[in-house]
Amino acid sequence: MSKHDITVCTRCVMDTTDDDIYFDDNGVCNYCNNFDNVISKRWHPDREDLLEQRIEQIKREGKGKEYDCIIGLSGGIDSSYLAVKLKGYGLRPLVVHVDAGWNSELAVHNIKQVVDYCGFDLHTHVMNWNDVQALQLAYLKAGVANQDVVQDHSFFSTLYHFAVKNNIKTVISGGNIATESIFPSSWHHSAMDAKNIHSIFKKHGQGKLKDYSTISMLQYYIYYPYVYKMKTFRPLNFMHYDKDDAMRYLVEEVGYKEYGRKHGESIFTRFFQNHYLPAKFGYDKRKPHLASLINAKQLSRDEALKILQEPLYDEIELKEDLVFVAQKLGITVEELQSYISEEGRSYKEYSNWDRGYRRLKAIQKKLEKLLGREIKNYA
Repeated sequence: MSKHDITVCTRCVMDTTDDDIYFDDNGVCNYCNNFDNVISKRWHPDREDLLEQRIEQIKREGKGKEYDCIIGLSGGIDSSYLAVKLKGYGLRPLVVHVDAGWNSELAVHNIKQVVDYCGFDLHTHVMNWNDVQALQLAYLKAGVANQDVVQDHSFFSTLYHFAVKNNIKTVISGGNIATESIFPSSWHHSAMDAKNIHSIFKKHGQGKLKDYSTISMLQYYIYYPYVYKMKTFRPLNFMHYDKDDAMRYLVEEVGYKEYGRKHGESIFTRFFQNHYLPAKFGYDKRKPHLASLINAKQLSRDEALKILQEPLYDEIELKEDLVFVAQKLGITVEELQSYISEEGRSYKEYSNWDRGYRRLKAIQKKLEKLLGREIKNYA
C-alpha cells in the first residue's frame, strides 16, 4: 500500500494501515466512535471519590496481611508514577519486576529510584536467559507481529503466580484509557495465548524451555477471577493522568530520568516497536498512542500529525540497537535483518486460543450476569 492509498481518520490519526479500520460518513474511524460510545463510559478521570472508595476496600480486604495488593514495575512512566501514587494512598503493595534481559541502564536506575522513594518491597524475577533467547528467536523465525509476547506473557504469569503465593487478591495495573484507549487488534495478538506460544516454539524453537512459566486460558479467565477471586484495578482511570505531567513529577520528586522515547526501558521493545513493526508490517505504534491522546483531549490532531513526521529512530541509535539485539540473541546482524525483510505471517498460522476464547468469554458473561457484577476487573 502506497502512502497515496492510505485513508486517515478525520478526527484522530489512525489509518488504513490497520486492516480492521472503517469510517462513518464524516470520515471518523470506528475507534473514535467506540471511544465515545463505549470506552469513555468506563473512564472517570475526575472521580477521586470512586478511587478513594476502592482504595479503602483494598485496605480492608488486605488487613492483617503483609501486602494488600501487587503491582508490576517495569521502570516505565505508567507503572512508576502509579507506584508513587500508591505510596500516597497508604497501600502496601508487593512490587514485582520481571527482568527478561533487555533492561536499559536507565530502567535499572529508575526502578531503584522509585522503590527507594516509596520504601516498598521489590522482588525481581530474573528470567532464564536461555529460555528468553530460544523463544525470541522462534518468534523472529515465525515472523508474527507481536514479538513482545516473550516478555509480556512472562510478566503477567509471574505477577499472578506471586499474587497467589502471597495470598494477594488485587492486582494493580498501570493500564489506562488516557493513553491506551485505542488498540488495533489486527496489528497484534494477545500475549496471554499460551497455546500460540507453545505452537510457535514447537515449530521454530530449538531444545526445551526449562523455566518459562505460562498461564493457561482456563487459569486466566476462570480460575483467577472466579475461583481465586482475583481482581484487577486500574487507578489511573480514576484520576487526571497526563504522561508529561507524570514525567515532570517523577523527575523532580523521585530522581527519575527520561528515556527520550516510548518504551525506552526495554531495548528489545524499543527495537521491536520502532523498527521491526514498521519495516516488516508497516505498523507505526505511535498512531494508536497519539490517537488515544487526541480522544483524551491531551493532544490536538495537528500536533499528532507533526509528531508522526519525526523519524522513529535516530540512525546511529538504530545501528547500535541492531548490533546489540543480534549479539544478545547470538545471531548476526544480517540474520536479524533477514527475519525482518521476510514477509510477515499471522499468528493464525499457528495453533491459538481463538475458538476457546470465544467460548470462555461467553461463559464469563453468563457468570457475571448470574452473580450480578463483573468480578474480574474494576475499570
